[in-house]
Amino acid sequence: MIRKKKCVAMLLAGGQGSRLYALTSNIAKPAVSFGGKYRIIDFPLSNCVNSGIDTVGVLTQYQPLVLNDYIGNGQPWDLDRSFGGVHILSPYQGKTSSDWYKGTANAIYQNLHFIKQFDPDYVLVLSGDHIYKMNYSIMVNYHILKNADCTISAIRVPIEEAPRFGILNVKKDGTIYEFEEKPQKPKSTLASMGIYVFSAKKLYKYLEEDNLDPKSSNDFGKDILPKMLACGEKMLAYEFSGYWKDVGTISSLYEANMDLLGERPKFDIFDTSWKIQSRSPLAPPHYVGDGAKTSNSIIMSGSEIFGDVENSVLASDVVVKKGAKVRNSILMSGVTVGENSVVDYAIVDENAVIGKNCFIGEENSAENISVLGRGITVCDGAKIGGGQIVDKDVRGKK
Repeated sequence: MIRKKKCVAMLLAGGQGSRLYALTSNIAKPAVSFGGKYRIIDFPLSNCVNSGIDTVGVLTQYQPLVLNDYIGNGQPWDLDRSFGGVHILSPYQGKTSSDWYKGTANAIYQNLHFIKQFDPDYVLVLSGDHIYKMNYSIMVNYHILKNADCTISAIRVPIEEAPRFGILNVKKDGTIYEFEEKPQKPKSTLASMGIYVFSAKKLYKYLEEDNLDPKSSNDFGKDILPKMLACGEKMLAYEFSGYWKDVGTISSLYEANMDLLGERPKFDIFDTSWKIQSRSPLAPPHYVGDGAKTSNSIIMSGSEIFGDVENSVLASDVVVKKGAKVRNSILMSGVTVGENSVVDYAIVDENAVIGKNCFIGEENSAENISVLGRGITVCDGAKIGGGQIVDKDVRGKK
């Protein structure tokens, strides 16, 4: 009996995430916490399982330790399979050579042996830094129905934001006739989401040719896709209309977390019809002490609140002490906010400790988010202004 998979997903999770600054000093961007109990990589992994795709290669490179440990054997996402499942794919030394992944296309090329062992008809290429819910099987079936060589998921963006994206110009039937990479004067507002479905044999062909081209930057957007279009391959846009956020910057990560709040959130993270799985720690329910106040916030298990929390997202095991005020902020797991301290418009990474009588951030300043790095200590009485990014311990007033 020949064993094969209809579709294999390849998840690009090796990016440094330099625009997240202190949040990615020691971990890969897809491992950054999100929404209190998740990490960014939970979204594409959960989308795969919910879409019936049970074979996923996760390509890591930059600071992979936390991410590798988090994914483990894939059990939380039902990806612990004897044939298929989730596999961590890091750069390795081969018989004749070894190299870091040079670009997104080169990362997939170096792992063609992984894909080919499952003999798939289609390959789904995903990015590990987006927040969204998407049924990939519908996109794959659209690709099959249209007999395409490559299908690119795309979303409409405001015209003023279009220069930030790769723009697809399409005919009425969805056929792509032109790519524009971050155009100053875009012809359309249909932006690539960095999600691709390839017919497997076509992908192999273009990756192998790209590897032999010394002038190539080995990137899908810059090299593979334009080459396929120039060669007359059938390329289609698959228009997506749901919530999607590229969380590659401090402001976009902050906005996406805030989109979870309110009676009618822009993005419902607790929707059981399309469940996002995570490797959540076991902890008792959160505790709100006498006199403490909470409003319009997400507070995860194990947290203890003795002060005020408003319009914020708190992960597990956060402690907000008496008299402290946390507003419009994101506190990741293990953070402690000392007595009478104020945290406003800030992102505080895991296990950071804020002392007494500190002031972090700036009131009414959503455009100047302060960031405190993982595990740092802010001593009593210290002040960190709006927009500051801190990745070392901060002394307080003498």
